[in-house]
Amino acid sequence: MFFYDSTMIILLPAIIISALAQFKIKASFSKYSKVNSANGYTGAQVARMLLDDGGLFDIPVEIVGGKLTDHYDPSKRVMRLSQEVYNGTTVAAIGVAAHETGHAIQDKENYAPLKIRNAIVPVVNFSSNASWLLFLLGIILSVPSLVNIGIILFSGVVVFQLITLPVEFNASSRALAILESRSILYGDEIKGAKSVLSAAAMTYVSAALMAISQLIRLVLISRDR
Repeated sequence: MFFYDSTMIILLPAIIISALAQFKIKASFSKYSKVNSANGYTGAQVARMLLDDGGLFDIPVEIVGGKLTDHYDPSKRVMRLSQEVYNGTTVAAIGVAAHETGHAIQDKENYAPLKIRNAIVPVVNFSSNASWLLFLLGIILSVPSLVNIGIILFSGVVVFQLITLPVEFNASSRALAILESRSILYGDEIKGAKSVLSAAAMTYVSAALMAISQLIRLVLISRDR
């Protein structure tokens, strides 16, 4: 079956980087989840503080289930923080809360990469599923046009992953700058928050590398058929 052929080797670097990124984010978050901040603010308090500073008084901060499930929902204009971050007074909790607030500020300022990413989400949701189906049917039925359409659709997934990178890096940069300028975190605390957010950013880099590797693999498979 074409899913398990010699082209699988192309995915190996991305798989390794992805595994390392997951290990790093879990290790970094775990480490700094044990380090309480000097100011003692909770993640929810920091999020509320930064949202209000940005004039985003109408955006609520809610608790969401799960671990590392924190996110800003631009469609409903709501901030959702996991319980560990919402109630946590640790460097990790504050760093994550500030990062998500960075996305809300991006939304307010119409930050172009975020707007583009949000706009193509419905298309990418369709493409990510349809691309594999069409590609597989094209291979099985020997219909090159279906194979090509599948590749084109999957290219949309790659574009989405690439656009995500500046969105996430910018949110982290905003978060760290605000945390330092507002003296919410100090010295080594800032370094700890940076470690957590840098580790989180690596997961997005690995996702982009995986998508690019998958696209290259699909192209190579199509040429061998």
